[in-house]
Amino acid sequence: MPLTIHHLQVSQSDRVLWLCEELQIPYSLTLHQRDPVFSPQSIKDLNPLGQAPVIQDGDLTLAESAACLEYIIHTHGNGRLALAPSHRNYADYLYWFHFANGTFQPQVLLMLQLSHLGDAAASSTARADDRFRKMLALMDARLREHVWLAGEEFTAADIMILFSLTTMRTFYGYELTGYEGILGYLQRVVQREGFRRARSQGDPDLELMVGAEKPVAFVERLKREGRM
Repeated sequence: MPLTIHHLQVSQSDRVLWLCEELQIPYSLTLHQRDPVFSPQSIKDLNPLGQAPVIQDGDLTLAESAACLEYIIHTHGNGRLALAPSHRNYADYLYWFHFANGTFQPQVLLMLQLSHLGDAAASSTARADDRFRKMLALMDARLREHVWLAGEEFTAADIMILFSLTTMRTFYGYELTGYEGILGYLQRVVQREGFRRARSQGDPDLELMVGAEKPVAFVERLKREGRM
């Protein structure tokens, strides 16, 4: 029985789908749609926290995108797209793999939360935005010097970061004007065949969101489609 991926559309579970396409690992795909903004009951039935991705492999049910990626890499992918401790860029790989959900995505979520508080959180927002911009500058500098985050080799660290630089921007809209390293990187990503196959399977109608401008807000999309 192949690996089953439960993909919540317009979410970070696209990481798992992309990984399997890059590794050319057979899988069964179950798509779940937001209801209309948050996770549907079908995801909550798999994970009480209502978070995606969720994968199933025999008797195993596993959530958390980083955990899912590491599990697949080491149980189905023969370690491919991870760097071994003997690799000269091993520490870079570890840093950027964990930077995605350990540092950057939480900061984007904080910015999203603060954006709903308006003037009442002005000072907190200013401090958070300063830290957020430092994170973008850090990535931009890295990607001006290297083709991929871990160096010159595409790895799972790149799969981890992409959601926060693209699709997440439909929930918290931020521009990438001036971050030419990041923008060039995003163009490299979307040329990958594995990425293209994953997008066609999981979110075929979703725009790429790889430009400098803010994407259309997700709630606005729902209103245009008559779903809110």
